[in-house]
Amino acid sequence: MMTRKIKLWDINAHITCQLCNGYLIDATTVTECLHTFCRSCLVKYLEENNTCPTCRIVIHQSHPLQYIGHDRTMQDIVYKLVPGLQEAEMKKQKEFYHKLGMEVPGDIKGETCSSKQHLDSYLSGETKTDENSNKETSEEKEEDNDYHRSDEQVSICLECNSSKLRGLKRKWIRCSAQATVLHLKKFIAKKLNLSSFNELDILCNEEILGKDHTLKFVVVTRWRFKKAPLLLHYRPKMELL
Repeated sequence: MMTRKIKLWDINAHITCQLCNGYLIDATTVTECLHTFCRSCLVKYLEENNTCPTCRIVIHQSHPLQYIGHDRTMQDIVYKLVPGLQEAEMKKQKEFYHKLGMEVPGDIKGETCSSKQHLDSYLSGETKTDENSNKETSEEKEEDNDYHRSDEQVSICLECNSSKLRGLKRKWIRCSAQATVLHLKKFIAKKLNLSSFNELDILCNEEILGKDHTLKFVVVTRWRFKKAPLLLHYRPKMELL
C-alpha cells in the first residue's frame, strides 16, 4: 500500500502563530472563532485589544482573556509534526527557571512524555489505565471548566417575531449563563442557514440586547421576577416593527 508524504511547509500555515510567525507554543484558541495562537503572543496582544488578530471579531468588550482556552490537542499535533520542537522548548523553559534559581515545575518536567502519550492515545483511540493517564484525565477535567460546562444553566425560549424568518424547529434550549447574546445569534444563524449572524437582532421585552450581554446579565436585568424560561425574540436586523 502506497503512502502519501506531505512536506512540512505545506501545512505550516495551519500550525504557526500569526502574531509571531513561529510554530505554536502553548497553543491557545479563541472560543468565539476558533483561531489559534501562542498563549504568550495572544495574552500580550489582548492587553491592548479585544478582537481576534486573524478575523477581527470582537472576543469580548471588556474581558477577552476569559474567552480563550488552551488547545492541548493542537499543541500535541505541532510537537508531533515538527522534529525537535518540543525538546527545544522544554530545554528553554528549564534553563529559564534555572537562571532564576527556581525549581522547575513538575508539569514541565514530564511534559515531553505525557504530551506524546496523549497524542498517540488520541490517534489510536486507546484508553490508558496507568497513573499518568489518571493525571491527564484530571487535567482535562480542569480544562473542561474553561468552556463553561459546569456553570449555572439558563433555560431559553427563542421565538421568531418576523414573517421574513422561519421559526426554529426546537425553540427550547438550555445553555451556560455565561453564554452571550452573540452566541445565540450565531446559533440561530446556523440553524436558519443565514449568511451572517450580523443580520439578526435578539430582543427581550421588546428591547434589543447588546451582543456582549451574558444570559446571566439578561436574566438579572430583564427577567428577574419572571418565571423560567427566559423568553427571547429574534428578527432581521433592519426590521423596525
